[in-house]
Amino acid sequence: MKTTRREFIGSGAVTLGATAMAAVPAAAAAQATSPPVLRAPRLKPGDTVALVNPSSAVYERAPYAIATESLQALGFKVREAPHLRARYGQFAGTDAQRAADVNAMFADPTVHGILALTGGSGGNRMLPLVDYAAIRRTPKFLGGFSDLTALLNAVQVQTGLVTFHCPLGVSEWNEFSVGWLRGAVMEGQALTLANPKDKEDALVARTGRITTLRGGRARGPLVGGNLAVLSAMAGSAYWPRFDGAILFLEEINEYIYRVDRMLSTLKLSGALDRVAGVVLGGFTNCGPGDGNYGTLTLDEVFDDYFKPLNVPVYSGALFGHIKRKFTLPVGLPVEIDADAGTLRYLQPAVL
Repeated sequence: MKTTRREFIGSGAVTLGATAMAAVPAAAAAQATSPPVLRAPRLKPGDTVALVNPSSAVYERAPYAIATESLQALGFKVREAPHLRARYGQFAGTDAQRAADVNAMFADPTVHGILALTGGSGGNRMLPLVDYAAIRRTPKFLGGFSDLTALLNAVQVQTGLVTFHCPLGVSEWNEFSVGWLRGAVMEGQALTLANPKDKEDALVARTGRITTLRGGRARGPLVGGNLAVLSAMAGSAYWPRFDGAILFLEEINEYIYRVDRMLSTLKLSGALDRVAGVVLGGFTNCGPGDGNYGTLTLDEVFDDYFKPLNVPVYSGALFGHIKRKFTLPVGLPVEIDADAGTLRYLQPAVL
């Protein structure tokens, strides 16, 4: 279902050698023209939040109703973008239709925030059609996760706007996820994201555990999202700026060898060698695959890529394709404390 999974992005589609040659010059050129950080006005009860769908089509009726009712329960009015229910193959309309919805909702003065209905695939296809200059003139809340990694990072890179890795419209809006979203985008708190220490009825906690791969603290702008989508953007004008950044990553339904391959794309592009810290979230259903003997474990893959960086790294943070989700502000300066397993906003993410 689209609520819990992202369609395979084609992790093998990016040739590593070509990526290594293309990504570094593109990133260096983009770095020279990096726009200043831009924050949107905070959302308030009574504001209108528009639902858009830059990714995969939704075929059933219930998800539209659930997303609308969830936003209404948060106190918002809800607007459906004109092509929200469109379909072109597996996508929610053509590239032009999906980009037109994003552009129209940013341009509409009666819309105060924009949330993606679902993820899936295809968000990277429409990035050249987005009106980034107009977005910079009318900054608004923009949220989602999974395939929305493409749009969230593209908008941040092109405009400086802080965007939000947060629940989708069809996500489960539980108390945990709602609390972090409210604190970030409605109350304007400078939050510290820390997993709850919940042992339930066990002697020690078995879920929500933090693992410190390398201790320490570091500060920098927060960039990242879904690993497959992020690696598929390598070398483009929408590739995040990794210099001194805190990188966050999550994934779902990928064999370990594919996770390894995608991390090698980040390594060969030079991205990993430029970050100041790394936070790893849920890598849901990322196993060796049936009949795959002798594979590295996910822990070993993480050790191989992240321990040699000599920067703070921890895993187990609550974001990604999991039930309870933090809200992460893409582009905002943050501080990582890998020993404590925390990520702290250095300023409110909204005005």
